[in-house]
Amino acid sequence: MANDYLRRTAITRLEVTDEQRDLLEETISEWKRGCQLATDMAWGTCNAKSDVQPLAYDTVREQTDLGSQHAILATHQAAQAITGYLERRSKGKKASKPTFTAPTVKYDTRTMTLFGDDTVSLSTTENRVRCELALPDADDGYQRQYLDSDEWSVTESTLTARDDDYFLHIGFRRHKTDTERNTAEDGTVLGVDLGIENLAVTSTASFFSGRELSHNLREFEKVRAGLQQTGTRSAHRTLEQSSGRELRYVRDVLHRASNAIVTEALRFECDVIAFEDLTHIRDQTGASWGHKWAFRTLYEQVAYKAEAEGIAVKQVGSAYTSKRCAECGFTADENRPTRNDFRCVKCESEANADYNAAKNIGMRYVRRGQQSSRRTGDSQLALKSGTVTPSGDFTAHPEGFDAEFMDKPHPQSTEGA
Repeated sequence: MANDYLRRTAITRLEVTDEQRDLLEETISEWKRGCQLATDMAWGTCNAKSDVQPLAYDTVREQTDLGSQHAILATHQAAQAITGYLERRSKGKKASKPTFTAPTVKYDTRTMTLFGDDTVSLSTTENRVRCELALPDADDGYQRQYLDSDEWSVTESTLTARDDDYFLHIGFRRHKTDTERNTAEDGTVLGVDLGIENLAVTSTASFFSGRELSHNLREFEKVRAGLQQTGTRSAHRTLEQSSGRELRYVRDVLHRASNAIVTEALRFECDVIAFEDLTHIRDQTGASWGHKWAFRTLYEQVAYKAEAEGIAVKQVGSAYTSKRCAECGFTADENRPTRNDFRCVKCESEANADYNAAKNIGMRYVRRGQQSSRRTGDSQLALKSGTVTPSGDFTAHPEGFDAEFMDKPHPQSTEGA
């Protein structure tokens, strides 16, 4: 059973030649086409892998340049995406037909082979290419605990193209021990804080600005108040038109923000996206009713998009997340002198206040696995520079994967994208 395994991912940049780059790029392009073809054929008909594969396999093989095994994997990916859609609809939530645009392609043990000389062989649309893994010079790099271990075996992996580089997210798994078998809180967690100045901030230091949204919500409110005061039939029609424009604008902003959050979770190979409990968020943030609705809608959009990718979305208690130091744990009102600044009066660490809160939210979920009677949780919080456990054990990301000081934010705008 899937729950009998612990799963981890070792992210490694590949050294590729120009010829290999062209082949990998073509393979990614054909993979997206294959997944979409399979989805289009199965849409409204079936969603089980065992049904989608015989239905769509021949068409994927005929209309793309994918090899036989990659064609099978494409039908499985389509089945997974449709299943995520159906699960969301069953919960009464809105969902749209899956589309495949991410520059990725899946690999399994038939299409990918790891060698002991730190190279990997990957199937492409034409032939196999053998690339070097750009591993850290140190023998104790975090990938080694999986690559050199007899306990961890290679499983399904993902190749991702980013900024003209290729990163192989190598999947590993091992059987859980008896003490680990009943633990649900395993994996990597992305913490997300919601607010006014920043619509959302992640524990990996991605900032999604909320300034334009706040400004336009205020402007829409002014227009709405003026039209309501006028009270004429013409004003009522204009009010309806204005409300429609407002709703479409806000939904577009939230759509882009939710896509970005899920992309961030995929990029850092997260198993869970943790938000603060939204029950009292209006009181906590001083948000308007419009903001409260936007926060809930954003959460719902992230939930259904993440579910389609196999990522769970959870809420945790929000008490003191804005006043607790994510570095030393000291909690005090004085730690947050302004809305945007966090300065711990005990350890003197400084950070953006929303970023500090995002790390606290994520770590609060991580600690759930440490609070059982046997304290068997084996999860970690995703940061920009690596992952950290509740006990403070830090594992850096591989070289070339944003290995920077973790409190330097990198913004991702949701405005005009």
